[in-house]
Amino acid sequence: MTPTQMQPRPASADPAQKAVVEIMDAAEPRVCDDMSVEVALAVMAAARTLRLVVCDRDDQGTHLVTRRELVAVCDSSAYTDRVRLRDILGDHGSFA
Repeated sequence: MTPTQMQPRPASADPAQKAVVEIMDAAEPRVCDDMSVEVALAVMAAARTLRLVVCDRDDQGTHLVTRRELVAVCDSSAYTDRVRLRDILGDHGSFA
């Protein structure tokens, strides 16, 4: 059996970016950005977690969303059951 050579991740100067990479590596539940906010909250409850990694169509983690953020959206007067994760995230929390 041939040993696999691991490539180290580039060191990030931004501690927040490093924390995001660590979260991504920690196997947090992953959801698609077209999921509704309501369903995302249900996934969080079922997984007993307070955050989700939001992925694009290529299954690349693009955002991290917390339960607190989603509850705030639901409490907003502009909220409807048609609001999707991609609608509320914008550039906020981007991994890129």
